[in-house]
Amino acid sequence: MKVILIAVSLLIVFSSVSYGKKNTKSTRNKQGLNIAFITKETEKKIDVMVDGKLFTSYCWFENVFKPILYPICTSAGTIITRGFPLNSREGERNDHIHQVGMWLNYGKVNGYDFWGNGVSGKKNPEGGEVKHLSIEKLSGGKGEGIMVTRESWLDPSGKELLAERTEYHFIAKGSTRIIDRITTLIATGSTITMNDTKEGMFGIRVARQLELPSKDDVNLVDSQGNPIIEKALSNIGVTGNYRSSEGITGEDVWGTRAKWMDLYGNIGDEKISLVICDHPKNQSYPTFWMARGYGLFAANPLGAKDYTKGKEELNFYIPAGKSTTFRYRVIISSGTHLTDNEINISADEFANEY
Repeated sequence: MKVILIAVSLLIVFSSVSYGKKNTKSTRNKQGLNIAFITKETEKKIDVMVDGKLFTSYCWFENVFKPILYPICTSAGTIITRGFPLNSREGERNDHIHQVGMWLNYGKVNGYDFWGNGVSGKKNPEGGEVKHLSIEKLSGGKGEGIMVTRESWLDPSGKELLAERTEYHFIAKGSTRIIDRITTLIATGSTITMNDTKEGMFGIRVARQLELPSKDDVNLVDSQGNPIIEKALSNIGVTGNYRSSEGITGEDVWGTRAKWMDLYGNIGDEKISLVICDHPKNQSYPTFWMARGYGLFAANPLGAKDYTKGKEELNFYIPAGKSTTFRYRVIISSGTHLTDNEINISADEFANEY
């Protein structure tokens, strides 16, 4: 549903929404690459393996305050997520310590900040936490693996605001890796308000090489996580650029709306495309993009005011006992930069699957 309004606040009520379900006419590739899961309870993570190589790990570390996918690798094994602060790599930025791996949360949930919790390296007094509860399903196989998780969105006192059920579909097609995330949020107590803010919602923090070249001095870390400063003019190995489905490029994509966004660049000699696709059933489709040159790559369907300089405002709520679902596809291509046509084919497939 598309929501447009001029200088007026809007409240959107969502009735019950079904969980993500695959279309019976699925075009999934059920041959070839094998996807398997390795559970490591003591390490609080589950590794997702493709033909024995790490694709990503689902992690519920206590010092991150939300479940994340970390790290995320291309088919060649190259890590595309920032290592800091969990596993710092020399030359990375040391800003925004709460931006780790891939995650979904929001900056204003009944007034509590889930997005920025942990920005100081510890739990914020007014910060909300997304608590991992259980694994409902793990199903590996040829071409696709499915994981279903349960989480609880807790306010600072530990009271549950939202119950979460998330389906992850991990898909391997040749040198392409895909993650479909279908997240359903249920208001388990009273009505939940998610007021308009730019701080949200589905995000990835990428490796230094996939950032956009900067004109400013950059705070970086060495291999031990100690701060250093690099002069911006060098931009050694920094190759990233954004391109949206609407043809906008570079840092101009910030705050614009698009069906998908492609962040492409090179890590060493490896050409990489990292794409996030919105879904037609999502709130505010096509979504606003909080895509920053410093490496934050995020889709935000609930923020409008900052992106439109106050011309639009969206105040979203979920009535008590009701739910809403957010659906996103992430495409990771190794060895080539994807074309608009290739992305559109995958985005259309995603739209028809769920």
